[in-house]
Amino acid sequence: MRGEELVEAAMAKRSATSDDFLTIGPGIRVMPIIHGSGDFAIQVREELLRRPYDCVAIPLPPSFQEEVEAAVERLPEISAVVQVDAEDDESDGEADFELDADVDAEIEADGGPTQGFSYVPIDPCQGVIAAIRTAMGERIAREFVDLETPRFVSVTGTFPDPYALKRVRPERFAAAILAAVPPPPAGQVAERIRWMAARLHELASRYRMVLFVCSILDWPWIRDAYRRRLAPPEPRSFFSPIQTFRVDPRTLVFALGELPYITALYERGRRELTPDDNLSVDGVKEMVLDARERLRAKHPRIAARITPQVLATFFRYVRNLSLVDRRLTPDLYTLIVAAKQTAGDDFALALAETAREYPADAGGSDDEPEAPGFEPPGILRMGVHRGEVPIWGPGPMVSRLPGQSLNWRTCELRPRPTVDEQTRWRQRWNPFGMCSWPPEDDRIESFHRHVRDQAKAVLGADLARTEKFTTSVRDGIDIRETLRNWHTGDLYVKVVPPGRGTIEVVVFLFDLPADPRLYNNRMTWYAEHGEESTLAFYATDPMKNLIGPGIAQAEYGGALFLFPPRAIPDIWSDPRLDFTETLEDRLLAGAFLHSRERHVAVVSPRLPSASWRRLARRFGRRIVHLPLKRFSGQLLERLRTFHVLNGKQVRSYAANFIREM
Repeated sequence: MRGEELVEAAMAKRSATSDDFLTIGPGIRVMPIIHGSGDFAIQVREELLRRPYDCVAIPLPPSFQEEVEAAVERLPEISAVVQVDAEDDESDGEADFELDADVDAEIEADGGPTQGFSYVPIDPCQGVIAAIRTAMGERIAREFVDLETPRFVSVTGTFPDPYALKRVRPERFAAAILAAVPPPPAGQVAERIRWMAARLHELASRYRMVLFVCSILDWPWIRDAYRRRLAPPEPRSFFSPIQTFRVDPRTLVFALGELPYITALYERGRRELTPDDNLSVDGVKEMVLDARERLRAKHPRIAARITPQVLATFFRYVRNLSLVDRRLTPDLYTLIVAAKQTAGDDFALALAETAREYPADAGGSDDEPEAPGFEPPGILRMGVHRGEVPIWGPGPMVSRLPGQSLNWRTCELRPRPTVDEQTRWRQRWNPFGMCSWPPEDDRIESFHRHVRDQAKAVLGADLARTEKFTTSVRDGIDIRETLRNWHTGDLYVKVVPPGRGTIEVVVFLFDLPADPRLYNNRMTWYAEHGEESTLAFYATDPMKNLIGPGIAQAEYGGALFLFPPRAIPDIWSDPRLDFTETLEDRLLAGAFLHSRERHVAVVSPRLPSASWRRLARRFGRRIVHLPLKRFSGQLLERLRTFHVLNGKQVRSYAANFIREM
């Protein structure tokens, strides 16, 4: 018997353990992975450092070795090693991968070229790249064992969430999905499996201990071909150039397995020697908080609405959506949908921009210097299953390290307009035709009616009294007074007499003191119908924030609501109110002047000052105060933001530009 057969016989005699599950032969151990997963990349690194391997087998053709290893040395710079599809005169007639056929048909319909490409993503979160990187650092030999192919057939699959590796060992993970791994299709995929099995036999005779890193879809069939010693296919001769390109930072989300931001966190952990084994969850949390900080830098008022309570709701929603999709960790679509529906389009856009950002200094001062003399021929722009290669032009692209099958879904977000668009809209603005947006009118009128009811309740509460129970409970039992006289055995009831008067005018003061330079838009609007109030307000300049053609956005600093509506003089030009000095004083004076009722409701962040009470006495009125903090801060921020439309015809399309908060 040969030496290899003797070792196999000795292994068969001893009892098998779970550690032997991934051992396919003497000195040959397999690490089945899901390509593009940071969790599996960590497992590959730990496996290489745990055992005394002297060789790593890589599931790529030998022609890629020089370019791939040179690109790995340039990490954390993200690049791709691209091979042009060659003409194959000896094609076996197998059907191309279905996704590639769809892309080819789409490109042909566009009248573009049909030149195809395959590529190797130099991704730090790619398990194969992590194996090469670790092996180079540990001085372990690398052998590229895949079959040279003129046109690569990519096969993806649907796998469990790799986050399960936090609780399950890789061999248990592989065993759990073993029954769901389909047999390889005839043609190139089956030929590649037989070729790699034959190459592993060669490595077993040259190395003492080999780790073979491969797709979780291939490993059981490579094991089978290895043990059955299936004959490898005849290699084909063809010419296909290979070139390395940097990937356009704006298109990294199509090239990387993890989100670019999460990938940068893995690189930061490697550089700073911090724990990176839970970044698939902790990295998402850090990304969300970073998105909020970036939004705060650009739009502090919008970011102020994203409170800890909103974030808690967001994360619960993300968890539920992930479980619905049978995932343990969220994908980008889940994060964006949850952000949009809990905090609005602005936060969703900030999160999307943060997620796709891979900082140029992600690797910092890495101890692996850039290869000397490397001059990239151009920038590779990636897309959905296609790319634009600098030398050869656009065409379909497939990864030689395919992972999870992806479903691309659309999520409509309204981006903020550019400066040029705002300038063009401002030039076309008609200053003599302005109106409000009805959905906002309905919302704030509903809130205004609620505040009036609250003010009436406060007004009636001042007249309430307590009396001893005799024959009727009147307006309810007074629990406090009853407990105070518990020793007497008497019950006390409330008596609330009918309210005297009502509330006609409600004044909201959102910002005290009001800055006249900020709130330079002062107007009085009259009701379009009987269900609207007469409105006087001071607000920010809407012309500084045009969000659509004929659509401007502003924020109330203070507002006066008069209901039932009637025509009143513009309080901002009424000479009877010129004695006031501040915006809030003039608004209050207008409310006291035009109110036909004795009581005026004032909602403000602080108690009425002495000057306000003197102002009320001057007009023979009384203030019914409601604290602003009595109402939800998020609701108030939503209500104080309003839109000015440049004519009623704009209402027909305003919903396409106005963000619901």
